[in-house]
Amino acid sequence: MLKEFWESAPTSYKVLVFGAMGLIGVGIILNLVGNTTNNRDLAMASLAVIGLGLVLHIVGIVVRGQTIRKNLKR
Repeated sequence: MLKEFWESAPTSYKVLVFGAMGLIGVGIILNLVGNTTNNRDLAMASLAVIGLGLVLHIVGIVVRGQTIRKNLKR
């Protein structure tokens, strides 16, 4: 099911998934750098980047759900 959905998934879903993973990854790296260098502002800013990645992830789940629902109605 997952492999079939990914192959037929809309481009917007794929962009959301990779964008969310990228933002979460960058946020984690920024958080590690901020905490190891005792740069509190960078560590706090990284939380916003991680949060944006999580929001994009939720949007991707909604897009996937709508696509599956649309396909089931056919």
